[in-house]
Amino acid sequence: MANFKRLKSGWRYRLKYTDPFTQQQKEKSEAGFRTKPEAELAAADFLKKIKQGYEQSDITLVDYICNWIDNYKKGAVRKNTIKQHQNSLNTHIKPYFKLLMLKDLKPDMYQKFLDACLGKGLSRRTVEIINSTVYGAIEHALVQGKLERNPCKGSIIKGDGKKKSIEFIDSGDIPNFLHTARGYGYIHWIFYKTLIETGMRKGEAAALKWPDIDFDEKTIHIDETLDFQPDNEDELFGDTKTFRSTRTITISSTLVNDLKYHLEWQDQNKANLGESMYRHDLNLVLCRNDGNPMPKSTLFNSFQRILKRSDLNDDLRIHSLRHTYAVLMLEAGADIKFVQEQLGHGSVQITSDVYAHISKKLEKRNIDKYEQYTAGILGPNNLELGDKRGTPQKK
Repeated sequence: MANFKRLKSGWRYRLKYTDPFTQQQKEKSEAGFRTKPEAELAAADFLKKIKQGYEQSDITLVDYICNWIDNYKKGAVRKNTIKQHQNSLNTHIKPYFKLLMLKDLKPDMYQKFLDACLGKGLSRRTVEIINSTVYGAIEHALVQGKLERNPCKGSIIKGDGKKKSIEFIDSGDIPNFLHTARGYGYIHWIFYKTLIETGMRKGEAAALKWPDIDFDEKTIHIDETLDFQPDNEDELFGDTKTFRSTRTITISSTLVNDLKYHLEWQDQNKANLGESMYRHDLNLVLCRNDGNPMPKSTLFNSFQRILKRSDLNDDLRIHSLRHTYAVLMLEAGADIKFVQEQLGHGSVQITSDVYAHISKKLEKRNIDKYEQYTAGILGPNNLELGDKRGTPQKK
């Protein structure tokens, strides 16, 4: 039952209701109506919305996003995506909005938040990820009837929009890189060589097991990724980055031979260590000498040192080896669709957008092909023919 009272500022209604979200008794009041019928109409409209599932939710933006992640995203999206949402929430959203109520978020306020993220030096891509967390949660609040509009809609992520250049090791530098890696350590050499020859992500390579490799068919099946920092042993292996990332790729005869040798080397190493000293249960291909997964810090440190010893750009990340593979494939004339399937991209367009113009060798090869094809069409012979037929002759 609503109560109505005439104030100096106009008519006010006040009522009590049960919040469908928290099941708590709450009170709602609103003032400023010119007449009592207007106040009665507003109160009735609010109660109607309550019955339809809408409520003025007294919950903070941070708590709502946390609930959205826990109750609606976990089990519906990949573990890596959950971690991405949680990182956005804890690292950026929570420190900025603190105790701001969900219903109090305004468009200008949210735009300032995005600008502040960019102002901290975050990359455009990182801000896009943060925005996807807030935007997704707010859209769900609309579906639940907690809000009537999305204050994130219409916001923009400012900047020049230029894509960060793709970094890779030039084909001419790969022999030197691999030679240096072999001198640094065999297990590092086989790890990085496999990345260069397959385009796998480091987590996919680190999770590779021997049954995943078919030597006869020359294929590798990729359906897991290694969590380098799991909360417990049960979470050591997880799903690939996206559903499309689960794939079977074709590998070269060279890599087949390398992996066959590696299997023999690993078997010998197992025998040297003894049955009880090796992690047989994991059955990993690219691992430490004792069969345990390669630590992320070990890979990072070895990669940086190998780059320095090779006199290469030590700002490169291990992920650059995935780009190196793609460039090698394209330079060799591989079809873009094949490269897409090998990398596990969601579409050919993604592959094309990322790799179409990153290699000078690719550009030179394309113009060489063009010149070769058009030599008989646009070459000097046609110029001479034009002189004879179309150029006025001197008298």
